[in-house]
Amino acid sequence: MDTKKRFELFPKRYGFFPYIFLVYVLLPIIQVMQEKGIKQLIGILLVLVFLLAYRQLYCHMEESIFNYWLVVQILIVMFFSIFYDPNLLFMGYFPANFIGYYSGKKYFYYFYSLFAISLVIPIIFSWKGVNPQSLFFLVPFFIIMLISPFGIRSMNRRMDLERQLDIANEQISHLVKREERMRIARDLHDTLGHTLSLLTLKSQLVAKMVPAQPDSAIQEAKEMESISRSALKQVRELVSDMRAITIREAIVEIQTAIQAAEIESELTIELEDEKVPLLTQNIISLCLKEAVTNIIRHSAATISKVLIQQRLGEIELIVQDNGKGVKAEETQGNGLKGMRERLELVDGKWSMTSDSGTTIHIIVPIIQKEGREEEIL
Repeated sequence: MDTKKRFELFPKRYGFFPYIFLVYVLLPIIQVMQEKGIKQLIGILLVLVFLLAYRQLYCHMEESIFNYWLVVQILIVMFFSIFYDPNLLFMGYFPANFIGYYSGKKYFYYFYSLFAISLVIPIIFSWKGVNPQSLFFLVPFFIIMLISPFGIRSMNRRMDLERQLDIANEQISHLVKREERMRIARDLHDTLGHTLSLLTLKSQLVAKMVPAQPDSAIQEAKEMESISRSALKQVRELVSDMRAITIREAIVEIQTAIQAAEIESELTIELEDEKVPLLTQNIISLCLKEAVTNIIRHSAATISKVLIQQRLGEIELIVQDNGKGVKAEETQGNGLKGMRERLELVDGKWSMTSDSGTTIHIIVPIIQKEGREEEIL
């Protein structure tokens, strides 16, 4: 097996973003090529070092060498702005982007201060040579460059929060499955273990009674039939519990997820759980979890509202947020498609509006189904 690591100009996880930014390096290259002699040579060398630093910063994002390459970039930007053209100060967008990747306050503010100083020094050096028109364009860029590290840092923190949320949900799911397996094992031991032991003893007794006491043997056999029916009913109830999630359980999960995503939530529940079949609760729970997951991952919302109320013969679910809304083509996604398919199983209805956020309105009829366990055997 070939264990050699394949060369990558930039890590794949960053997509095309690093390549798009390379377009802005053309301007300093054009400026350098207009120079002559040693100044042009030094300029070309600095552009190459700048590009190397740009690549190394993406490839060593979580290593200590990241700090040194960031300093190199900041110094090159300052050098270009002082000795070549003050307008090359716009290259500060490159280190500003990387400063935003610091999660810790200490390093973030340390390099942010260094970056701010590196922007001020070229302006001081070239203040007399800057005409008012150039200053009119330079000042907005200067302000945006100072603000951009905070924007990048905020975006990265949100992305990191989403990753942590996914990990936490996965861990919760794993723990729930583990607890469910333990509960099933306990239920099987407590219910079927005793029942099957009793059936074994009665079958041995019937075998002994058949030659001498056939009437008593028949009676014992009927009791065995009754016990086996009861055992089968217990198994069915156990399997039903395994497959379903109640509305209350779903609410606990979504509250944990919403709090982790730092979204303000308002929850209203008017429900008599014991009067709602497990199948209906399971359908509503799955739809509720899907709707809240969409809010957390796609809506960019800051406020969410969930209303669950039980009315005559039906349950109404409303999930609302103040996010960016849903485009028409996004309504065909797998999540919403799965929601529609689940609701069709129980003749449920749903609608969605996207005006100043998104509102999902679901109505599920309450259908009671009575099983006839005595017809199984």
